[in-house]
Amino acid sequence: MATGNSLLTIAAKHIGEKYRLGVIAPKSNPDWKGPWDCAEFCSWVVYQATGKLYGCSTNSDPALADAYTGFWARDANAVGNKIEVAKAFITPGAVLLRVPAPNLIGHIVFSDGEGGTIEAHSTRRGVIRSTVQERRWDMGILLPWVQYTEHGVIMPVKPVVVYRLMDPHMKGEEVKAIQRALRDAGYAPGKIDGDFGPKTTAAAYAFQITKGLTPDGEVGPKTARTLNLEWPL
Repeated sequence: MATGNSLLTIAAKHIGEKYRLGVIAPKSNPDWKGPWDCAEFCSWVVYQATGKLYGCSTNSDPALADAYTGFWARDANAVGNKIEVAKAFITPGAVLLRVPAPNLIGHIVFSDGEGGTIEAHSTRRGVIRSTVQERRWDMGILLPWVQYTEHGVIMPVKPVVVYRLMDPHMKGEEVKAIQRALRDAGYAPGKIDGDFGPKTTAAAYAFQITKGLTPDGEVGPKTARTLNLEWPL
């Protein structure tokens, strides 16, 4: 049986490779060396370790199956073992998922069990090691065909405010500051009204694509600082 550490071993071999949003990585090609996007990277690693498709379209051909963070959320609800984010932090090979907003993408990474990640991050940074804290995650996931071993004691998750499209919408002076910064950078967020709605989300997404950031339409510390905003807002 594959282990969480074997997932990390496979993933680590690809650090430094390129990122391209929307690429399809042939899951059945063990020699693939990118480009990747975040979901393609995680699904490819899982297939290499287990021979199973996860987080992919229903196409049964692993060479053509399209991975997507929304499909990862679907499979986590159907067949995966969802766990608390804090538990995923200390479990090598566990997956951390940020579920995508409608018509956008989320983000997905492998936890190294020690507060770090291996992930296909962005066009600017490619496949990297990063950290799990000060980022927003919706769930942790353990795969049913993988054996995991926890490290250490669960530590509190540091809270982080991330401005994003929600129901009801996030509103306030902080959102106005984001809208002004997007407008000044050349990305029209709609009316400067302090309402983080679809237009502001689309502007944030376009800004992230241009700047090579993780393109999820959400404004957290990295996107805010790239907009020349002080953090916290």
